[in-house]
Amino acid sequence: MSAGPRTEAADWRPGASLDTLRLRARMLTGMRAFFAARGVLEVETPVLAQAAVPDPAIEPLRTRYTGPGAADGRTLYLHTSPEPAMKRLLAAASGPVYQLARVFRDGEAGPRHNPEFSLLEWYRPGFDHHALMAEVEALVMMLLPGTAAARRFSYRELFLDLAGIDPFTATADELAGCARAAGLQPSAAVAAQARRGWLDLLLTHVVEPRLGAGLVFVYDYPADQAALARVRPGEPPLAERFELYLDGVELANGFHELTDAAEQRARFESDNARRRQAGLAPLPVDGRFLAALEAGLPACAGVALGFDRLVMAAAGLADIDAALAFSFRRV
Repeated sequence: MSAGPRTEAADWRPGASLDTLRLRARMLTGMRAFFAARGVLEVETPVLAQAAVPDPAIEPLRTRYTGPGAADGRTLYLHTSPEPAMKRLLAAASGPVYQLARVFRDGEAGPRHNPEFSLLEWYRPGFDHHALMAEVEALVMMLLPGTAAARRFSYRELFLDLAGIDPFTATADELAGCARAAGLQPSAAVAAQARRGWLDLLLTHVVEPRLGAGLVFVYDYPADQAALARVRPGEPPLAERFELYLDGVELANGFHELTDAAEQRARFESDNARRRQAGLAPLPVDGRFLAALEAGLPACAGVALGFDRLVMAAAGLADIDAALAFSFRRV
């Protein structure tokens, strides 16, 4: 009889040490105590969904259900974020909620990425993105003792200071010139996105590497990078969102949440158009999520924080494999 495929003897062992697993457990206990003290309810929502957020930068993993109600089979998606379901709870008057969710993203594997990872997500009715930044900072400083208070910069400030260009007034050609002067050679896909593609390239290759050590919040993004955030009218209009970096590594992404169902539907349609342009299949839109917005999502702010990266920081790890019991390399 065959014993099955041969593997290396060490393959069965966990990537994380027992000390790291104990540290992770202590951090989970501390995180739950943090939210309990603030009256934020822990919830669980389904991993499987009939729709997926159509962000062209995030690709979901798919599975197939065959059974009662779907004799011919039905495509389901392993969620990339619990956001739509958690917002349905908010619309049903849940009050503030949080969840440590297992989420899944195709094509993401490397020292800082695992296709299956832990995402800490929470929503605060009555908060804007600045109020939520303060709470995110408090949580991170509690879980990473000795961490200094965060520095805060607007998106525009950082581009002016670190890239020497105004991201709101520069043309696509000027942004391209700035990137090329920094020695960057973009892919055809980046160049095809015009201003947005050049801004993303400058952010990841020029701005982020110069953020320095410690916690840094970046807030008030260009309107066309709003994702699920509100856009504040003005000249220029600003997306009320933020990102948190720790030692130059992205840790969290937060929004003063969009509550307008018609605008959200339009953004989903725009995202699917961008997917088609990039040669990606469009994704079904979550009708129940849009119905919840129509019923009335309370004014709120929300954030998603990569818990595994927080463990990496706490343990001084350079590879996510060492922060997880069994990463993708060990399944």
